[in-house]
Amino acid sequence: MQQLPLEVRLADHAVFDSFHAAGNELLVHQLRAAATLPGQPPLWLWAPPEQGKSHLLQAAVALADEAGRRAAYLPLDASPALPPGVLEGMGTLALVCLDELHAVSGQPEWERALFHLYEELRASGGNLVVASRVPPAESLIGLPDLASRLKSGAIFRVQSLDDEGRLRALQMRARFRGFELPDETGRYLLARVGRGVAELFRLLDELDRAALAAQKQLTIPFVRQVLGG
Repeated sequence: MQQLPLEVRLADHAVFDSFHAAGNELLVHQLRAAATLPGQPPLWLWAPPEQGKSHLLQAAVALADEAGRRAAYLPLDASPALPPGVLEGMGTLALVCLDELHAVSGQPEWERALFHLYEELRASGGNLVVASRVPPAESLIGLPDLASRLKSGAIFRVQSLDDEGRLRALQMRARFRGFELPDETGRYLLARVGRGVAELFRLLDELDRAALAAQKQLTIPFVRQVLGG
């Protein structure tokens, strides 16, 4: 995996095997192709926060790494002082996944750097995947050549999960961490916590650590105790 100056780390859980793909099957298929096959068209993912965009981008990079292909994941809002020059040299990679594109849209220096990256990747057979909170039609990208190129590939809205889908996603995450989450405990969490999957995952990780420390199972009484009532 490409090592960046920012030392961006992939989350260990962010793989396709731990992503509940209901409603996003075609998107996952396209991301797997971008991770493993050269010369794929660009992909634009969009959705409100905490719908799984970052998980999917990191999963694509992890899969590329498994396949022996050099890849990088970069969140563009990692730092207010993140310079456009951080993209230099990434045009030689097999896959580049850029998160939070909206954070730099409308900034001329960034847009020129992104356009240069796109052209380098296209010339070398590399693939580009970007994620944003908005679709291309609502993007603030001002450089017409960049906008047209990023729109030239597939555009996907990451579909949100219903309550049953969120439960299955939590259980997949639990199994990935090596334990089982009973249906009744999962539904209790869904009723108590915000609906964002990322927030649920963070809480599940916290509960797992607490259960390991206390040598307890994730029963509703134990979860209620950890959550404070």
